[in-house]
Amino acid sequence: MLPETISPGALKSEDEHRRDVCTVGRWVHARGYVAATDGNISVRLDNKRVLTSPTAISKGMMTPDDLVITDMDGKKLSGRRNASSELAMHLLVYKRRPDIHSVCHAHPPVATGYAAAGIALNKALVSEVVLSLGCIPVAKYGTPGTPELTEALEPLVPNFDAILMANHGVVTYGPDLLTAWFRMETTEHFARVALVTELLGKQVLLSSGDVDKLLAARARYGLTTAAQVGPECPVTAESAAPEGVTLSREELEALIEDAVRRDRAQR
Repeated sequence: MLPETISPGALKSEDEHRRDVCTVGRWVHARGYVAATDGNISVRLDNKRVLTSPTAISKGMMTPDDLVITDMDGKKLSGRRNASSELAMHLLVYKRRPDIHSVCHAHPPVATGYAAAGIALNKALVSEVVLSLGCIPVAKYGTPGTPELTEALEPLVPNFDAILMANHGVVTYGPDLLTAWFRMETTEHFARVALVTELLGKQVLLSSGDVDKLLAARARYGLTTAAQVGPECPVTAESAAPEGVTLSREELEALIEDAVRRDRAQR
């Protein structure tokens, strides 16, 4: 059963939003998605104000009074602490996506490993992920707390609800805080599943027909994601690169001998 402080879709007071942010902060920390004072969480209170986690505090140790309110340009309006140095990333999402009212940024280990390797989570491996997120791209690297970071994210924000940030972490967002959190949790869960298939040495992808059926089913499930669909999102059985060819030692030697003969004949 969900905690009473996390009630998606309801109109909430500022105090309720403050408690919600602290609850999600404890979840992020307890699951090992952040270390030390990493990560940040925010909620859009209205068209002019954003409630955000402060800088330099463990997300598992926040209290409602620690949170900061800023305007849509990042100027502090109230709070005894300072806003996160990565608030600009949240503000970018709010400005580009009117449907979004909450943003979560964290460093879940497996998904961040994919981000550090520059590998998108864009394969049609798990039906639930195709339904909920489509695929999860990798944004190019940008220095945290600088315009480089928002510039790297900006082309992807309109079309995706979860983004891997190269050599950094993950950012997810949604119409409410619970959805933003669920998308973070789904991203890390999918990364773990994808890693297992890599370790097993085999991935069986869904077909393009399977993916089309899942995308068509979104409306029945009440899912309204921004997932961009194309040849590489998600990668299906038909669009995946062909697997490598396996040769026996004898077959390889025969190919080499044939290549040598052809080379000598051409001289």
